[in-house]
Amino acid sequence: QVQVVESGGGLVQPGGSLRLSCAASGSIFTINSMGWYRQAPGNQRELVATITSGGSTNYAEPVKGRFTISRDNAKNTAYLQMNSLKPEDTAVYYCNAEGRMSRTLRSFNSWGQGTQVMVSS
Repeated sequence: QVQVVESGGGLVQPGGSLRLSCAASGSIFTINSMGWYRQAPGNQRELVATITSGGSTNYAEPVKGRFTISRDNAKNTAYLQMNSLKPEDTAVYYCNAEGRMSRTLRSFNSWGQGTQVMVSS
């Protein structure tokens, strides 16, 4: 079993910055991809950014140039640096990890519980 835990959310003023962290733990053989998604009230969950084990990244258009995703493969951890935050970035941010478990090599796709980000003056 693989657990994913997010941290780093909070309240920030428009134009401010936050850094989210996502730690995966458990029976992990390899993590192919880690990603951040967000869900605002009344909206569907949407992609924010993803990163592969090789470091290839993908960003949603609304966050390009403002958010940066990175990861530490040795720590099974991903980060999301969010700069120039806007009120429309307010949402619950979820981390996802996808890979293979140790021993069985079965695939896993795990989600965290989410961390709230609120951008408001």
